[in-house]
Amino acid sequence: MAESIAPTAVKIVGNQAKEYISPYLRYFFCYGEIVEDFTNQRNALKLRKQRVDTHVDEATKQMELIHKDVEDWLRRAEKELEETQNLEDEIDRVNCFQWCPQWGWPYCLSKKLAEKTPIISELLETSNFAQVGYRGSLQGIEFITSTHFMDSKSSKSALNQIMEAMKAVNMIGLYGMPGVGKTTLAQEIGKHAGEQKLFDKVVMFTMSQNPNINNIQDKVADVFGLKFQTSSPEGRAEELLKSMQRVNKILVIVDDLWEEFKWKILGIPFGDDHKGCKILLTTRRQQVCTKMNCQEEIQLGILSEDEAWVLFRDQAGLEGNSFALNNEAKKVAAQCKGLPLAIVVVAKALKCLSLDLNGWRTVNQRFKDSRHLDNEEVLGDVLRPLKFSYDYLKKGNSQMTGNDIQMCFLLCSLFPEDFEIPIEQLIMCGIGVGLFPNANSIEEKRNEMVMALKKLKKSGLLLGTDDAKRIRMHDVVRDFAHWLTSIGENRFMVRDKVKKWPDMVENFECYTGIALWNCSSNIKFPDKVEFSKLKTLFLKREWNWRGDDLLVVSSTFFEEMRTLQVLYLKHFSLKGFHSLSNLKTLWCEFCKLENVSSFLMNMRNLEILALIDTEIDEISEELVKLSTLKYLRLSFAQFYGESEIRIHPSLLLR
Repeated sequence: MAESIAPTAVKIVGNQAKEYISPYLRYFFCYGEIVEDFTNQRNALKLRKQRVDTHVDEATKQMELIHKDVEDWLRRAEKELEETQNLEDEIDRVNCFQWCPQWGWPYCLSKKLAEKTPIISELLETSNFAQVGYRGSLQGIEFITSTHFMDSKSSKSALNQIMEAMKAVNMIGLYGMPGVGKTTLAQEIGKHAGEQKLFDKVVMFTMSQNPNINNIQDKVADVFGLKFQTSSPEGRAEELLKSMQRVNKILVIVDDLWEEFKWKILGIPFGDDHKGCKILLTTRRQQVCTKMNCQEEIQLGILSEDEAWVLFRDQAGLEGNSFALNNEAKKVAAQCKGLPLAIVVVAKALKCLSLDLNGWRTVNQRFKDSRHLDNEEVLGDVLRPLKFSYDYLKKGNSQMTGNDIQMCFLLCSLFPEDFEIPIEQLIMCGIGVGLFPNANSIEEKRNEMVMALKKLKKSGLLLGTDDAKRIRMHDVVRDFAHWLTSIGENRFMVRDKVKKWPDMVENFECYTGIALWNCSSNIKFPDKVEFSKLKTLFLKREWNWRGDDLLVVSSTFFEEMRTLQVLYLKHFSLKGFHSLSNLKTLWCEFCKLENVSSFLMNMRNLEILALIDTEIDEISEELVKLSTLKYLRLSFAQFYGESEIRIHPSLLLR
């Protein structure tokens, strides 16, 4: 009886004395309460830390920077959890001795727990972060020396002149002929400026003949950590200007400028607006430097004969070979006229010759046979080497495969200048025009196309991007492709910023491919056009921040396109097609298609259907009837008339 009374008495005394006893007596009488409070608070801290860790991981995946107070809180929480783990273990050991009377439990442990609990409580109170990360400003472009960069006498001189000029002037112009290496040198200058910490920020972007102001502003804003609050070009320019003015020293590298341009249109501060902002521009034409009031105009010249040979030899893998073979190879290198782009493209194309002396002699003869291209004014000295590399794509491949690779190259030229081409979209266009007919399935054709793109990249005719899912064309190579499609069997017409339907002296019957990019909202499409040979048609409305209505095209516009195989539409609205029985690829982005089921009835050869952010009605029944359909993509499509789309099970089993 005495044993049962003792704990009860202690409990009663403890409850009555809570508010009056000293903390030291509380450690003795309130041990159970202290343990419970500590345990609850520690468990809550563990759960809260797990949640914060999850948010931090998500922010990190989005390339966000973590707030310093969040990082500090995580370190403190981790430290407290580690230190209090020993106390948890000690509690467990004490609980093992249940025979011990409550008033005899360790006083020292109770004191430790009571001291730790407020610290844990404070961590819990300060853990409600509105956000754990933020989109930090980039330090600038990570400039990496190009494998094609030739540290030549001309490039070294130009680089030194530019670096010296940056100390005294704000606007520098670098000019030179196509393919001479202006872009590569500009990237090298960005790399030097970054390594020597001459600027707080370094940003580089390409202007090209038809600059996309919106995309350029986005790229610059990324470097300065700016999130635009306005959507108009003028508002974005003002925001960007103010953001850049807050940075002391800035280097802006503007690549491939074609004509006079006002920096304020973009929001780039210059002169009195920001004396710490220096601009380096590259251009093919010296007069552009003059019109832009460049305080220094620096020319990048071609490589010397010896420099050209060294670059060619390295790219073709010829070092250490015989004198006779190198002598023949030097003759080929000389045909490239000292232009780095031509040298790299031709050397890569011929790398497979290796030790084949007769092969090099044959190559020399082929160059002699193509002398008639010397007078071409489109690309000058770079044209013949590119033409040779293009023809050489058939080397080592079957005639059919070689033709397919060439056609894959030409398809890339339909896209805008300096555009990063989505490989998936290019593959679907290639399948649509019938490339690699011996491959049966979509997957086999995809693999063939990927291999073709790899060969084109290895040959130097295509370039990679930071995104493995995209490729691009050098602007000179694209000009060359347009020259090819102006005279050959495949006739292309590619226009950007189309204000009105093209007026042509001849009719459209000769064209097999047409791409009209950034069509004005005021353009009037004809009701009908004679397209007897057209296989590929790309139509895109210009980007408009105001969100105006889509461009409307009459269904009769397509009536005479009976040979059309690939149709790509962006920002268009139409109610149907007529007689597109040969269409194999239909790719629509941000469009509105009415009466989809009715026009699908006329597409009995359709293999590829991609509707991306496109409003459509219910199409399931007609899809089932498309026995040739092999690829269906519905990405965030909107459906009007029905709350959801219904796909017939037989289509999913196909």
